Amino acid sequence: MNLLYPTFTLRQFGWMFVFGTVGAFIAGVYGVLHDQITFTLGYEYFTEFKFHQFYYLDQSQPERLLVAEIGFLATWWVGFFAGWFMGRTTLPRLPLKQSAQLSLKGVGLMMLTAVVFAIIAYTIAPKTAEDPVMARWQGLLMPNDVIDAVAFVQVGYIHNASYLGGLVGLIAALIWLNRQTRLA
Repeated sequence: MNLLYPTFTLRQFGWMFVFGTVGAFIAGVYGVLHDQITFTLGYEYFTEFKFHQFYYLDQSQPERLLVAEIGFLATWWVGFFAGWFMGRTTLPRLPLKQSAQLSLKGVGLMMLTAVVFAIIAYTIAPKTAEDPVMARWQGLLMPNDVIDAVAFVQVGYIHNASYLGGLVGLIAALIWLNRQTRLA
């Protein structure tokens, strides 16, 4: 199979969409949980940054519900593309059930990598306002009148690292899936 131009049937193409939809749901739930945790760690990252990014959402609803919506909206698309590409990698080579099982393991690997990156980011994030790294964040902190700048930056580290971990996890999962399908 050519990875750049794979050959698959219309039915397999439909299943790739299903894999993407399942990936979107899993990633959306992950995003909801992720943002609930990070809201607890540093709520100003949301109130002074994310709420403005997602200005079109109903800002009058309870903050936790708004945070959940933001978490879902910020991650579902990552899961859709991940599920799609995992299906694209496995479906042309394997039966549907085996393809789905391997792709779910790939999603698990991707999520685990994102969590590990987030934990590492939290451990290396600044712990005090005197940390020299804090100066790099002033452009984002100053206009928003952030009170707990350290918590804001820590949550920023976690969010950025989670996306990076998701990307690294996706690449690792696709490489692993490609090897698994060649062995089958």
